[in-house]
Amino acid sequence: MSVTVGKLKFLDSQQFMADSLANLVKYNTEFPISSQYGAERKGVYPYEYMDSWERFQESLPSKDCFYSTLNESGIKDEEYQHALDVWEKYSCENMGDYHDIYLRSDVVLLADVFQSFRKMAMEYYGLDPANFYTAPGLSWSALLKKTNAQLDLLTEYDMYRFMEDGIRGGVCGPSRRYARANNPAVEYDPEKPTTYIFYLDANNLYGWAMSQYLPVRDFEWDDVKPIEFYLSVDKESDKGYVLEVDLEYPEHLHDEHDEFPLAPEAIEIPFQQLSPLQKQMCPGYKPYRKLTMNLMSKKKYVVHYRNLQFYVRHGMRVKKIHRVLKFTQEPWMRSYIDFNTQKRTAAKNDFEKNLFKLMNNSVFGKTMENIRKRVSVKIASTREEAEAYVSQPGFVRYVEMLNFYVIHMKKANLLLNKPVYTGFTVLDLSKLLMYEFYYDKLKPKYGDRCHLLYTDTDSLILEVQTEDVYQDCVEDIDEYDTSGYPKEHFLYSAKNKKVIGKMKDEMLGKPIVEYVGLKPKMYSVLKLDGVEKKAKGVKKYVVKKDITHESYLNVLRTLKEQRHKMNSLRSYGHQIHNVTQEKVSLSAFDGKRWMCDDGVHTIAFGHHTISSSSLTNPRVGPS
Repeated sequence: MSVTVGKLKFLDSQQFMADSLANLVKYNTEFPISSQYGAERKGVYPYEYMDSWERFQESLPSKDCFYSTLNESGIKDEEYQHALDVWEKYSCENMGDYHDIYLRSDVVLLADVFQSFRKMAMEYYGLDPANFYTAPGLSWSALLKKTNAQLDLLTEYDMYRFMEDGIRGGVCGPSRRYARANNPAVEYDPEKPTTYIFYLDANNLYGWAMSQYLPVRDFEWDDVKPIEFYLSVDKESDKGYVLEVDLEYPEHLHDEHDEFPLAPEAIEIPFQQLSPLQKQMCPGYKPYRKLTMNLMSKKKYVVHYRNLQFYVRHGMRVKKIHRVLKFTQEPWMRSYIDFNTQKRTAAKNDFEKNLFKLMNNSVFGKTMENIRKRVSVKIASTREEAEAYVSQPGFVRYVEMLNFYVIHMKKANLLLNKPVYTGFTVLDLSKLLMYEFYYDKLKPKYGDRCHLLYTDTDSLILEVQTEDVYQDCVEDIDEYDTSGYPKEHFLYSAKNKKVIGKMKDEMLGKPIVEYVGLKPKMYSVLKLDGVEKKAKGVKKYVVKKDITHESYLNVLRTLKEQRHKMNSLRSYGHQIHNVTQEKVSLSAFDGKRWMCDDGVHTIAFGHHTISSSSLTNPRVGPS
């Protein structure tokens, strides 16, 4: 987003650096502008105390007046002391003086941070962020400049839609909703099997996928060949393929694949197909399309040939090939990804590390940008001017302000000029890495002694029955990045530090005691020295202060949701208000899998034991 006034263009710095100003200042090392104004650090301000013009004539209020209801916290003693020091240093006579100094400090600190960002971007990429709107736009140009790649754009609308139909985001959700470890490092019962809860995360998963052979040019519909031809194509072949196929999921695979089904797709699960427990928990359930790992057969499923090879190798059957898109493929992004990865590994400070991480992560979003979501906002100063916009076919809505109108318009014309084939391929190959690690490495090693508890795009939470899961890693050490372990740990090695695609222990060797997974993005992992909690849509301060591991357990046991009051800033008619809402914070209902009566175990939809023949699979449009 930008605002243009004459020859001036105002950009949003948060589109490049999403962290808070306080953190950005901590990461930065150079402050030539701030030093001229004596700004040393991010200050504090009593936002909610300043509720009238009269406050600007007052002296600095007491520390308790700096309390914020937005995050239900005050400021530290040393932060208040800094405010006192600023007041004295600049001889402030009232809050009006302090207010001006606070704002000036923020401006010059942000200027220094952004100047450092610009300096590094120009040094390493030869590009000035000030010429771009967002980090993805900057990183995409840096990628094309570094690689000098020439990409064909899809000129046939059917090809563009074909690729869009195959775009499916990251899979996420619990397969089993509770587990407790039993091993000598935690509470141990020698009469029971020794088990560990192992939390693994793939290093820069999308970076790994972007380093593979990707489509670049020569897109054409190919004559359909026997399936054996596509199964024999090498992953580094000059030619690659995306196929639209009908897939059958044989019943004999259902038990083996139930925890981590292949070929996920966005589908609706109708109310009548929920389990009795789910119907009881959510009588007002309304189905909607969501990415689901299921055991149903697939119709007209768009899939990359490497994923299809894996699915067939693990027992799925191709019943029909409808269409095949053929293209030339190259590892054209690899040099750019490797450059950023190496620079990040060698970075001397957090500011540099964050830049190279950003330049790798943000470039992916540009490969699957949805042009249809772009909007245009017009400002009209008169009613007649506003009516002219309202009468246009692209009009959506308007907001009347004090002396002008803000009109929301759809783009009249769309130019579909994004390489969506890159985004599709990266998403499919990222799933392939996770499937390969689970089915080709963990399962052959442990068999039925390894169970998937939870997955989220690039991570796996596992229950492994073994005498020592860390000792087991020794023989497979090349699969892991163990550089985060303490140097005295027997698994420590810097060999695979930051190597993309390698798995790392998210807990860095600290044993997990217990896991509770209620639904996607809502889980708690209890460690010996603390707890890691996730609850999507819930304010961070609520998760940190009001929700405990026991809260997750209570919701799982009682199947009753928990609610919390949350404070936030909301815009009504383009006016900002501080509002308090009571929202559901924890819920036991998960509609992505069929829930058993115990509320802990689940079964993938489509499993032959839950009447898969009556399950529907309505797919409409791209995911």
